[in-house]
Amino acid sequence: MDILKDLEYRGLINQVTDREGLTKKLAEERVTLYVGFDPTADSLHIGSLLPILCLKRFQQAGHIPVALVGGGTGLIGDPSGKANERTLNSKEIVDEWTEKLRRQLSQFIDFDAKDNPAKTVNNYDWIGPLNVIDFLRDIGKNFSVNYMLAKDSVDSRLEKGISFTEFSYMILQAYDFYKLNQDIGCTLQIGGSDQWGNITAGLELIGKTSGAKVFGLTIPLVTKSDGTKFGKTESGTIWLDAGKTSPYQFYQFWINTDDNDVVKFLKYFTFLNAEEIAELEELLKTQPEKRDAQRRLAKEVTELVHGTEARISAEKITAALFSGDVSGLSQQEIEEAFQDVPSTEIQGAEIALIDLLIEVKAAPSKRQARQDIESGAVYINGVRTTELDKTLTAADRMHGKYIIVRRGKKNYYLAKFQ
Repeated sequence: MDILKDLEYRGLINQVTDREGLTKKLAEERVTLYVGFDPTADSLHIGSLLPILCLKRFQQAGHIPVALVGGGTGLIGDPSGKANERTLNSKEIVDEWTEKLRRQLSQFIDFDAKDNPAKTVNNYDWIGPLNVIDFLRDIGKNFSVNYMLAKDSVDSRLEKGISFTEFSYMILQAYDFYKLNQDIGCTLQIGGSDQWGNITAGLELIGKTSGAKVFGLTIPLVTKSDGTKFGKTESGTIWLDAGKTSPYQFYQFWINTDDNDVVKFLKYFTFLNAEEIAELEELLKTQPEKRDAQRRLAKEVTELVHGTEARISAEKITAALFSGDVSGLSQQEIEEAFQDVPSTEIQGAEIALIDLLIEVKAAPSKRQARQDIESGAVYINGVRTTELDKTLTAADRMHGKYIIVRRGKKNYYLAKFQ
């Protein structure tokens, strides 16, 4: 496949240092390329998913992807796209996060491919042993301060101030590209559009030292049509780690994609071909209420990140909450589904329905609780309940522990019994 044509169709090419030269090289030989990920947390988030999937796309096209985890640069901090200085983390923390990110990346690229197995590297392996004299003489001398000040990542920080530590980040990333080119023949670096200055600095260093012909390519930073930040919800960042963002929450993020964004995200984040995406785009125009495009997007990305079983479970939870029939949910699915709804720990063997509504704050008073019950607005474990004198016992608990209360169409509350 022509990988650059595919990336262009998907809107994934922002800038290329030499499009013609790169096209020729990709057509003639198997190219080794890399993307860097700094360990700034114990998990990657969906903002990192686009460059990860670019590595996967290149591997599927026959090339060799390298995921670089910045155990060295993570100790410094990248000023790109940041208004203020990063908080520096200890080496122990960075080492721990580096290993977690390395394992996470292994979910997406194939390390056992017969002809083009992927690799992971840690730049601490070559940055850590550097001493300051070698750094200044062998690397730093290749960069003028004027050249570095002209880069957006530095220029945007000059007014508020930038430390020498973060100022030097660009040189360290350039050294990464140089080392990977020298050691494993890497000739292409990919990154977000905010990485253009760092990527071209690598080309500058390689050009002045070995003179090897290398390339840089950036992909766009993901934006939403409504102006809100991609990858953020009211409950916080959407992480790739299921322990930080459950598969159900992850699925919900994608299924709630705005109509104006869904086709773009199908191109960005799925491996559907142009014909499949065109069909979904047509359905979006003719039958937007069915949300076929959103459901396919949520299915594809959730399965890609969390696997088939987790995707099926997320779809099951979604259907259960939409229909109100929650009786078939497993214990784990209940925990996932109601992670963001009011949850109340309740003691005792039994509780009157009216008292339960007060305890979980589904009703502000007994009078209101009675009115809600009488009007048929109260559901217990998905079943409408109209008995004012009903008492709930252990037999009413799902999995011996939960009672799911719904008031009206969408207001859920979870009671957990000890």
